[in-house]
Amino acid sequence: MGRMSEAPLTKPEIDFPEGPAPTELEIVDLVEGTGAEAQAGSTVEVHYLGVEYDSGEEFDSSWGRGETINFPLRSLIQGWQLGIPGMKVGGRRKLTVPPAQAYGTAGGHPLSGKTLIFVIDLKNVG
Repeated sequence: MGRMSEAPLTKPEIDFPEGPAPTELEIVDLVEGTGAEAQAGSTVEVHYLGVEYDSGEEFDSSWGRGETINFPLRSLIQGWQLGIPGMKVGGRRKLTVPPAQAYGTAGGHPLSGKTLIFVIDLKNVG
């Protein structure tokens, strides 16, 4: 008997990255979704986990708050604006986002200058 595709995903574990941080946005599908596809102008409902590339420290997680979040893609960091479209509901995607596509290369934000890894579960698209 096959695994049900609607099985809820649990909080992801992120392996400590090896090697130097990528200079380009990296997009890896961990689970292929089968639902509606996110577009650049979509509002998305996601569960996500964010860790710093260099330290492996978790800096943000909707899992920690126990609820998904909803937001328009255009209001997010460039790495998400570029990395989420094409994803389908039910999918899980890992984005490795260099500073220029995250919170900038210098100052102004605690995560400035850092390469960030996000694992994003797409729950719904509006």
